[in-house]
Amino acid sequence: MNDPRDFVAAEAALLDAGRFDEWLALFTDDGHYWVPLLGAAQADPHSHNSIAYEDRLLLQLRVDRLKNPRAHSQQPKSRCQHVLQWPRVEPAPEGSADVRLCTPFIYVEARGDDQMMLAGTCRHWLVPTPGGFAIRQKRIDLLDAGRALPSVQLFI
Repeated sequence: MNDPRDFVAAEAALLDAGRFDEWLALFTDDGHYWVPLLGAAQADPHSHNSIAYEDRLLLQLRVDRLKNPRAHSQQPKSRCQHVLQWPRVEPAPEGSADVRLCTPFIYVEARGDDQMMLAGTCRHWLVPTPGGFAIRQKRIDLLDAGRALPSVQLFI
């Protein structure tokens, strides 16, 4: 996959299909998944609380929990759908080979009779690899991040 915009669409399709191990394999060893509590206004994950700031180990633990048939929060299983606008390529820092993309989205998660919808902007920091791209950071800036949110079971 040579176009990073196609990579973003394929990444969302893996999540929608519940193929979490394949999704996790897209991250670099030092990759992070970040959902700032303050949304786009939050400059870094260390100066303020975050809804989620997870490295590969924590992501692996979440994936393992989702696969566990005894996980109470997954009875019945959660399902999700990502609706993406066309990703916009943003400039990377000078001298960096990273590719940065900004993708507005709507995320819907359903479990049993309950359904929730979130909107926001996803920012991918991708690293070119011989096989395509890998995720160095996936940042989710929710439209209304400061409000009380329902429990998100999957990955936005």
